[in-house]
Amino acid sequence: MKQVSVVDLALDSGTGRAQWIDVRSASEYATGHLPGAVNMPMEEIEARRDDLSANVPIVLVCQSGNRARLVAGLLEPSRDDVAVLEGGTRAWIRAGLPVVVSARTRWSMERQVRLGAGLLVTSGILLARVANSYWLYLALIAGLGLLFAGLTDFCPMAVLFAKLPWNRVAQPRMAQPGEKRESCSL
Repeated sequence: MKQVSVVDLALDSGTGRAQWIDVRSASEYATGHLPGAVNMPMEEIEARRDDLSANVPIVLVCQSGNRARLVAGLLEPSRDDVAVLEGGTRAWIRAGLPVVVSARTRWSMERQVRLGAGLLVTSGILLARVANSYWLYLALIAGLGLLFAGLTDFCPMAVLFAKLPWNRVAQPRMAQPGEKRESCSL
């Protein structure tokens, strides 16, 4: 699998010699992405192959490089011009290069949903143990919600969380070098 360094990619910036694809979730992408990178979340890659430029190489980007390597493995059978940004967005930021920021959220929507579901299940079990056994239904509802989301690819909890103030998209701005941002390290 080909890898490209931050320095080499920065030198290639704006030349159009490669299509930069950020494979993180939309909320992670909004917290800071390489200027010119297109967001195509990992779970959408196979369905959106036609959105990939056929005549230029592709550079895959994620937070640390792990998800980009997984996506590269999916694309390898049909393309031999795929590379992964070594160290991902984290390495790009460490190098002091600019990123575009359009949201204040620090956690991906998936991470927020996992936390919410985990809190519901844990609370339901604990309350059933100390208060009333009917609280087990709270854990059951959370489990059924996760099952429904897995089967339909529609998550009502994510829709609800998307309306919370910290998940609203702000106007894009360039982050300052050294500005502290945190997100999932997958």
